[in-house]
Amino acid sequence: MHLALFDRYVQDGRLTIVEPSGRAHCFGSGTPEVTWSLRRPDAMRRILRNPSLELGETYMAGAWDVTEGTLTDLLRVLRTNLSAVLRSPMLPALSRLVTSWNRIRASRRNVAHHYDLDEAMFRAFLDRDMHYSCAYFARPGMTLEEAQQAKCEHVARKLQPQSSDSVLDIGSGWGSLGLYLAAHHGVTVTGLTLSKEQHRVAAAEAIRRGLDNQVRFLLEDYRQHAASYDRIVSVGMFEHVGRRFMTTFFKKVKEALHTEGVALLHSIASTAPPTPTNSWIRRHIFPGGYIPSHSEVLAAVERAGLVTTDLEVLRDHYALTLAEWNKRFQARREVFAASQGEAFCRMWEFYLVASQTAFECRDLVVMQLQLGHRGVALPITRDYLYSPN
Repeated sequence: MHLALFDRYVQDGRLTIVEPSGRAHCFGSGTPEVTWSLRRPDAMRRILRNPSLELGETYMAGAWDVTEGTLTDLLRVLRTNLSAVLRSPMLPALSRLVTSWNRIRASRRNVAHHYDLDEAMFRAFLDRDMHYSCAYFARPGMTLEEAQQAKCEHVARKLQPQSSDSVLDIGSGWGSLGLYLAAHHGVTVTGLTLSKEQHRVAAAEAIRRGLDNQVRFLLEDYRQHAASYDRIVSVGMFEHVGRRFMTTFFKKVKEALHTEGVALLHSIASTAPPTPTNSWIRRHIFPGGYIPSHSEVLAAVERAGLVTTDLEVLRDHYALTLAEWNKRFQARREVFAASQGEAFCRMWEFYLVASQTAFECRDLVVMQLQLGHRGVALPITRDYLYSPN
């Protein structure tokens, strides 16, 4: 087996690799301690040939398991020690082209691949209001439900909405943020989504809560929407815009935003220079997805002619969110293995854990970018974000 790589680079954490024959090889020291048991003779060869794709592919296929420690422990050790050397040999220019080709028809297809999965599965691991984005753990010990409500209020404070304001929510998901803003701040909200399932659930929830006179959800692409608003918000959607359309997105925001209006973008961002999307994530989880670097986002804002009024980086919040999602998914794993199959469950847990460890190792962060025109009506200090109501 080709294990010299691990002997050379694994130092932080104790990694034991067990071959199908039962022969064990130990590397590194300290914690976490994890045992990686290979079930098939070709598993390691496949992984080392193309790590960004095959680590997930071989896990889905049952070619390896973690027999001591957890999948989270294993991916932490691999990221901490090997992320710089286990790069997929993809051509960056080609990869960026593929992951950025998000014209409207392709965007609808890409959204359906992920978000039109069984509603019951999302309800099983999300909070009760079905926020499918990074929570905000404002204090230790918060439940996921509390942290998602805190995220909504943190977003609302950055928008500074007035009760007479109109709000556009680009990528409204299951409707949770729009319904919160309407209920707690008295605004009218228009939510845009390309997911038929999310649109159905959100519209029904607006009726159930008696907010359908304040909130409407449209099955519409942001590029096709024509109206103007006092406030614009987009949470967890920009990752689907694609590199090619980032400037288009911000130009649309500028066009739709009133002169003294406020816009807020909440998005995952890479801490590295522009990097191709992980090929396993692109194939199985988010086709058409692209995680931008900070530099790409700010350059697109500048090209669109918007003004950046505030930028906040949320570091550990998404790692905590993903860990809670995985905990809730694992509690129902047997149910989903029976209905969706073992390969699906392995795919989903690998997605959640790979994402969690990417945030833990600071490969990814969440950025909240507050934007406006040159005459934006906002306080000149940050006190309004954190002072008591």
